[in-house]
Amino acid sequence: MFTNYQRQQERTGQYGTSRQQYLQELVNQFQNTSDEETKEKIAANLANFAYDPYNYSFLRQLNVLELFLDCITEPNEKLMEFGIGGICNSCVDPANAAIITQCGGIPLVIKCLSSPVRNTVNYALGALYYLCNKSNREEILKPEVIDVIERYAAAQTVNASFSNLAKAFLDKHLTAADLVDSAICALVYMERVLQHANLQSTAKLVAKGDIMALV
Repeated sequence: MFTNYQRQQERTGQYGTSRQQYLQELVNQFQNTSDEETKEKIAANLANFAYDPYNYSFLRQLNVLELFLDCITEPNEKLMEFGIGGICNSCVDPANAAIITQCGGIPLVIKCLSSPVRNTVNYALGALYYLCNKSNREEILKPEVIDVIERYAAAQTVNASFSNLAKAFLDKHLTAADLVDSAICALVYMERVLQHANLQSTAKLVAKGDIMALV
């Protein structure tokens, strides 16, 4: 259930800890600990708070969005999962989405598409759905990214969640022209890969002196 100011006042009372103060304490604990398990618990807690619009302004003031992005860069898969989860929950809000984009978040979110953790992939697909707009669509709608999302969309029997989120993204952000352009770019890319492979094979044969193999 979402929170509003009146409900929050009723819950905390006159002398209770305000939501902003509580979030600040969580951020401080995260920054001051080196224990991975503690960081995971705090990141998961912050990601849950990122779901509620009441907390959006606090997340921006306390640089929690940047904290989520930092989590995505960690080798710890749990931190990555909770970091992208927080991004997914918060980027529904345009102001949050703008900060995430300005802080270089789009490449980090795209990186999560290749995670072995299912939740991480789900969150990444959801985040891209909300982050993609006219100002950054070229950064997101690259052929290699579209290819990955299309493969998730086709994986209905393997993972319905992946498929549904991927289809929603494609339906919202891709036109027929985009799909044609993506297919052409993918073909050009594959042609270059094959050409490179052929050149490498030729170079190896020349190095061996096996000229007859080239005839």
